[in-house]
Amino acid sequence: MAHDDGTASITVNGQHRRVREGMTLAELALDMGLEPTRVAVERNLEVVPRSTLSEVRVEDGDDFEIVTFVGGG
Repeated sequence: MAHDDGTASITVNGQHRRVREGMTLAELALDMGLEPTRVAVERNLEVVPRSTLSEVRVEDGDDFEIVTFVGGG
């Protein structure tokens, strides 16, 4: 259930977080200081294809695990 103030209540890596309702997963990553092309996202125990991160919208009650890839040389 969405909140009257235009936000959604979600969990990211076990941490409660309130975000703008309707934001995309790519926007969520950027909001967290992460580069969307370098993250893997699991939403409610299902892997979200990276190609869809700019299309999939955050919904109230979602539970995310976000893992970043660290490049090495």
